[in-house]
Amino acid sequence: MKQIRVLLIEDHFLARIALHSVLSGHSQIRIIGEACDGESGLAMYRQHRPDVVVLDLRLPRISGFEVITELRKEFPSARIVVLSNYRGSEDIYRAVRSGAMAYLTKDASGEELLNAIQNVDRGLRYLPHMALDRLAERMPSVELTPRESEVLACITQGRSNREIAEELRIAEKTVRIHVSSVLDKMGARDRTQATIYALQRGLIHLD
Repeated sequence: MKQIRVLLIEDHFLARIALHSVLSGHSQIRIIGEACDGESGLAMYRQHRPDVVVLDLRLPRISGFEVITELRKEFPSARIVVLSNYRGSEDIYRAVRSGAMAYLTKDASGEELLNAIQNVDRGLRYLPHMALDRLAERMPSVELTPRESEVLACITQGRSNREIAEELRIAEKTVRIHVSSVLDKMGARDRTQATIYALQRGLIHLD
C-alpha cells in the first residue's frame, strides 16, 4: 500500500505532538516534516514536496489562508487539509476558495482526519456535514470592501462613529455611510446583531 507523505503546519507544540501521534500510528501515513509557522511550512513544502499538507489557519507571521494561497500559486497541484478551531462560514469559504480540499475542526476524530487525508491524496474534496452546513448558511451578499471590513472590526470593538473616524482617519460622515452599508450587506438591524453575525461567520475574530 502506498504511503502518503504528510507535512504538518501547526504552531502549537502539543497539538503537533498529538497530530504526529495520531497519524504516525497508521502504516499508510509518513510524516515528512513539521513546521511551527507559515514561512517554515512553505520552505518545507518546497524542499520535500509532500503528498498532503495538514495545516492550521491561525499561524504566526503569515496566516494559514496566505499559506494556502501561496502554495496553490506556486504548486497548483498542492493538496491541503485544513484542521482549525475556526468554525465560521467565512473561514471555511475562504479556505476552500483559496484552494483547500478538506476542512476539519480540531475536535475531529483521528479516523476522520485519516479519511480526509486519504481522499485529498486521491484528488477528492472532503467536507464533512458541519463544513457543508456552514457554507450553505453563508450569504453571498456578505462581500465587504477592505474599508468596510475595517469599519466592521471597529464596530465589534464597540467604537462610536467618531472613534472609528479618528482610528481610520476619515470623516465621520463617511463612517456613517460605511456603517449603513455594512449593516445592509449583513442583513443586520443594528451594531450588536452585526457583531454577532460577524463572529458567527468568522468575518471577525476576537483573540
